[in-house]
Amino acid sequence: MRNRFHAALLLGLMAATLAGQANAAAFAAWKVTGIPFGDTLNIRKYPASVSQKQAAYPNGAILQMTGRCTGGVDLLDIAGQPAWQQKQLVRYRWCEVWHDPARDGRFVTGWVYGKYIAPR
Repeated sequence: MRNRFHAALLLGLMAATLAGQANAAAFAAWKVTGIPFGDTLNIRKYPASVSQKQAAYPNGAILQMTGRCTGGVDLLDIAGQPAWQQKQLVRYRWCEVWHDPARDGRFVTGWVYGKYIAPR
């Protein structure tokens, strides 16, 4: 009986993990741009400049975007527009990224300020 319980618990945890990963799957690659020389773009835990810093990336780094941005902007919806127009639409928004801050295979979501990203 105890083994069945542990097996069921393990199966439930695995299903929850896979479902969470499927929801956060990256769909678009955008690059870091416009960061002053010697500085980096901070990835935050929540869409706010006072939120905990998870990682930092230099100009030119490629970010995996989930597609979600604050204010209801969806990168999938604007993907067909010219690059300059996409950049303008996210300029004053926070956009969600999918990244591995510790570089250990544990990907998490974070947020970047749209002013410093551009379509690849």
